Amino acid sequence: MRELLRPVWREPRPVPPSARVWWDWALVAVLVPLAVVEGVTRADLPDRVLSAVVAAGLVSTLLWRRSKPLAAVAVGFGVGAVGTVVLGREFPDQDVMVYLLLLPFALFRWGSGREMVLGAAVMLGKVGLSAVLGHLNPADALAGVVVLFSAMTLGAAVRYRSRARARELDQVKLVERERLARDLHDTVAHHITAMAIRAQAGIATAGTDPSAAVDALRVIDAEAGRALDEMRSIVRILRTADPADPANPADPANPADPSEPADLAPNPRVADLERLVSLSRGGPAVAVEVDGDIDDLPSPVAAAVYRLVQEAVTNARRHARNATRIDVRVVADDAEVRLRVNDDGEPVPRRSSGARGYGLIGMSERANLLGGTCAAGPDADRGWTVTAVLPRAGAGTGAGAGASR
Repeated sequence: MRELLRPVWREPRPVPPSARVWWDWALVAVLVPLAVVEGVTRADLPDRVLSAVVAAGLVSTLLWRRSKPLAAVAVGFGVGAVGTVVLGREFPDQDVMVYLLLLPFALFRWGSGREMVLGAAVMLGKVGLSAVLGHLNPADALAGVVVLFSAMTLGAAVRYRSRARARELDQVKLVERERLARDLHDTVAHHITAMAIRAQAGIATAGTDPSAAVDALRVIDAEAGRALDEMRSIVRILRTADPADPANPADPANPADPSEPADLAPNPRVADLERLVSLSRGGPAVAVEVDGDIDDLPSPVAAAVYRLVQEAVTNARRHARNATRIDVRVVADDAEVRLRVNDDGEPVPRRSSGARGYGLIGMSERANLLGGTCAAGPDADRGWTVTAVLPRAGAGTGAGAGASR
């Protein structure tokens, strides 16, 4: 039994809970007057003033039930136990005090394993005390235990569902970083192939045309410099990326259609966006407009622009109802690359709600890793818009990056 309880006892608290929100204060504003009114108006309630004061005072435990769940449970149920012993009857006995069920829920949602065990002992001890003193018959005591157990179970279920969601996000973060690593592999492989070809040409012409061999060495040096710059850039991105940032690739609930333009090229660039036009397949028409110099974009930035637009277009095709057109605009200047993708469809509830899907989280991760930003949301009248801004050099790159090789 000890071995079974040890993991529970050592269970850490989950991520720090959110601060008090407006509905916490709304509960207080509603419950305090209700407790006072019930205490004053119920003729069958003994010690009505005392009951009203206690019921109204314990409402304050709801304000710190997340940050200090064990203390809230100890105060809420401890006061009830003391009142039961002192007054010689079941206490508290106001209907409004059903709000105390929020405390076991919060304990198992936000507390550590040690706090959960101790808090459960306090709550069950209160019910057991009332039963031993004869204030609760066995049936009522059993019903009280069942109600408390239900509240605790619900809190634990929400707790572990939240943990599962966090694990899913961590997993998709890793997948997005694997994509960046694959882009690095493709880029370096391209440069090394060019170096190998030039080296073979230099060897073949060294005896008859030394100048050609020197030219080959210059090309090899330039290709090696570019490969090292891009390798250092992406490695630096992966090392310094904030693990708390959201991350995710395509939505696993909607796996990528093999006929979509994903991965048609080993290392896509901005110029490859025209593929999205040719692969509309009878869906909403895709119009692509590119403004500015995109020829010398670093490979990670160029690939990110393509991936962000690809994901935004794919989401529009899947989720935009009655959409007839998807507009893609990419603008590049000396400092940054800005992209905007919007459709004219009617956003479904999933897209217009506050919850972000896996695809949108993955887009944000890709942009954040490169030092940029990505945002998505419904338009004022209709349609859905995705915008992103990426630094032209990419995060972690610099003019002197290759000079240190």
